[in-house]
Amino acid sequence: MKLTRRQFTTGLAVAGAATTLSAPAIAQGKTKLKMILNWRYQGPQSWFFLAQDKGYFDQAGIEMVMDQGNGSGAAVGQVAGGAYDVGFGDVNALIRLAGTKPEEAPICVYQMYNKPPFTVGVLSSSDIKTAKDLEGRKLGGSANDGALKLFPAFAQVAGIDTDTIEILNFKSNLREQMLKTEQVEGVFGYVNTIRFSAKLSGMNPDEDIRFISYGDYGMDLYSNGMIIPKAMANDEPELVKGMIWAINQGVADTLKDLDGAIDSVYEREPLINKEIEKERLIATLQDEMNHPELATTGLGNVDPARFKAAIDIVVNANGLPRTPDASEIFSDAFLPAESERIYKLL
Repeated sequence: MKLTRRQFTTGLAVAGAATTLSAPAIAQGKTKLKMILNWRYQGPQSWFFLAQDKGYFDQAGIEMVMDQGNGSGAAVGQVAGGAYDVGFGDVNALIRLAGTKPEEAPICVYQMYNKPPFTVGVLSSSDIKTAKDLEGRKLGGSANDGALKLFPAFAQVAGIDTDTIEILNFKSNLREQMLKTEQVEGVFGYVNTIRFSAKLSGMNPDEDIRFISYGDYGMDLYSNGMIIPKAMANDEPELVKGMIWAINQGVADTLKDLDGAIDSVYEREPLINKEIEKERLIATLQDEMNHPELATTGLGNVDPARFKAAIDIVVNANGLPRTPDASEIFSDAFLPAESERIYKLL
């Protein structure tokens, strides 16, 4: 369903005016934090930039430095390895790490993407129509792409024989061109990343691309959230609460003014196509962040039963040596009040 800006902002409105969100006490001094994003500067990073531009991080006592990322899976490893203090990364990569090296695993403290965006994009003109049709094909993607890292799990769930599949790794900025020129028969990615990057490359994604989506085959997974080291969660809880408050405020401001949100991205990357990035932002809000559970959990939280089932899917499909407890992967201890995180669907 394609939404106009008016329909979208009416149908997905933050409960209460943004100015009513309770702010943390003004901190004395600032703590510098380095954040790695999931991808290049695009529309769906706007809430981070608004939080910075409007002084919410400052109010929380944080000097936030944000770097472009190279995949949602990579962000988790960057935090686990100590290169970054905060990451906007894929919680499934976190589950895999906690299932093998629990002592290294960070923790998610604000779950933002609550619908599975993982997909394999193929040309509509191809004879690939189902997951089984991927057998015997040449597929490709960035080595750190979240969908590629989840492909073994997807293959098990969908009954795909991966021994017959060739996978080519290439830089993320080559993905849509590799598909368009048929150098590969399918590409891994998040559906809206592929959709709008394809549009920028001159393709019509609604006509030229078919999506083999993981969620259609029972992989009801969460995706990107705010990842931090467990030491930070244990030792600096007020700092973490302030950071999450600031980001949540940025989300509220994004919903109030989509054009202003895109302007905040443009200030960092003047080469973006503002119209397409606005479309990408709306599609991300609609397709990746609007699970019906929002009405009861609020943005940033998880449904316990669904989250446990998601952990089990990742563990079983990847053959992990241990099943992490949900408390090892996610904590709701740092979230603003639920009334400040409720986003209502039409």
